[in-house]
Amino acid sequence: MKTKLRQLYNLLLTIGLDPKKMIYSFRGLPYFLRDLQTYKLQKKNSRENLDILKIYPCLDDRFTESGSAKGHYFYQDWLVARRIFLNNPEIHIDVGSRVDGFVTHVASFRSIQVIDIRLLTTNIPNIKFIQADLMSPIRDELTECCDSLSCLHTLEHFGLGRYGDPIQYDGYITGLNNLACLLKQYGKFYISVPIGPQRIEFNAHRVFSIQYLIELFNEKFRVDYFSFVDDNGDLHENAPLTRDNITTNFNCTYGCGIFEMTKL
Repeated sequence: MKTKLRQLYNLLLTIGLDPKKMIYSFRGLPYFLRDLQTYKLQKKNSRENLDILKIYPCLDDRFTESGSAKGHYFYQDWLVARRIFLNNPEIHIDVGSRVDGFVTHVASFRSIQVIDIRLLTTNIPNIKFIQADLMSPIRDELTECCDSLSCLHTLEHFGLGRYGDPIQYDGYITGLNNLACLLKQYGKFYISVPIGPQRIEFNAHRVFSIQYLIELFNEKFRVDYFSFVDDNGDLHENAPLTRDNITTNFNCTYGCGIFEMTKL
């Protein structure tokens, strides 16, 4: 039942309906009307001249937390940015990660080059943008061009068409091979993907089993450090890749595996 309700909730989000926000907004309406009346009464007795020219109801904020400090993107962005700071590479390149999260975290303390199939028109200090499709052959100037590389919550999309990329069933394999081409030998590679029972949820993403990922990485990379975000959105750092944990995917149905690896 819980799984079906979550699926229904996600479906409603997909078509632009957020049930939780709607419930909180209905709850917040009486508070808004009360506070508006109180504010108007206070203005009558004030010498300040700051009129209400527009009603802009924000009805649900009183019921939410101060921020979203959990989940896949929050933890992967924070964790990998911290690891890059500690490892201090000469040249770091990112492929497809969130600009308004991870990329700007890194750009706050060092330069970073960003490769994405989509265009980025905003000029941001410390960020150099390169538009490229990582399912196409790598340009010569990008071959082994960096000693540090990240690709966060991105590889699972390659070849599904969601971001305007061509449909390719095994596009993630082509993408991984091209990512390896960008990185110098013994360079650091940070990658995160959804983990759980292996499947495709078209055209949103793929979900990979940890066993499959380890087999996929085995010939190209050595896993140095593994962390994951569980189904509840909580981070588990430096988690042991034991046989049981690999087999059960750390009991994740839709978690996030975060690998720090060295190119062989």
